[in-house]
Amino acid sequence: MPVLPGAEPYRHEGGEVGVLLCHGFTGSPQSLRPWAEYLAERGLTVSLPLLPGHGTRWQDMQLTGWQDWYAEVDRELRELRARCRRVFVFGLSMGGALTLRLAAKHGDAISGIVVVNPVNKLHGLSAYVLPVVRHLVRTTPGVASDIAKEGVVEVGYDRVPLHAACSLRNFLRLVDGELPQVTQPMVLLHSPRDHVVRPVDSARILSRVSSTDVTEILLEQSYHVATLDHDADRIFEESYALIGRLAPSTEKKGSTTGG
Repeated sequence: MPVLPGAEPYRHEGGEVGVLLCHGFTGSPQSLRPWAEYLAERGLTVSLPLLPGHGTRWQDMQLTGWQDWYAEVDRELRELRARCRRVFVFGLSMGGALTLRLAAKHGDAISGIVVVNPVNKLHGLSAYVLPVVRHLVRTTPGVASDIAKEGVVEVGYDRVPLHAACSLRNFLRLVDGELPQVTQPMVLLHSPRDHVVRPVDSARILSRVSSTDVTEILLEQSYHVATLDHDADRIFEESYALIGRLAPSTEKKGSTTGG
């Protein structure tokens, strides 16, 4: 199945410091592409994979679950670890949850993490009935393009496949239980006017991780997909500042692959 224009994975071979970026549920690498390019321009080795079932059509996502999405970012992390001296992991929304699980599982192999509007739980009655309703209804309306900035569109699905949503629900419960295992330096950025993920999710994450080096930043001008919104530059700069503080030497070199 052809990948949607703009949803292609992105890679840049740079120096000895690597960054893995994880996109969100029903989204694609397009939502993080400017962030990835910003880091690549500063000499970092960057990996921004396309999660299985994403970036094509929602019917493909019906056939995937959290194990598939996590396995992809875990594999990319291991590849980065094999060729980089230090590795950081950044994520948006569900990509934030993937980031947190990688941090919990890989410990000191990850030097630091940045999460933007990370999801921690599916809220409301719908989350409780998902295991049953998914057998009766295939999809619900999509959640893509929650962006305050005029004229900016996220490349994502206009439908949410409920089998995949149920898998996400189970994954988030798993990650919540693992949050105390997260010890890395962390920057958490979240939007008070997020129409997809509730602010309580960020509060829950901050209260449960074991990290002692934690920075919380409010993105006042942005909605959910803040990496494409008014506060995007703030996100990029803060993430690069974390790298600069924890892994001060980077090299400007390398080559890029991606659509």
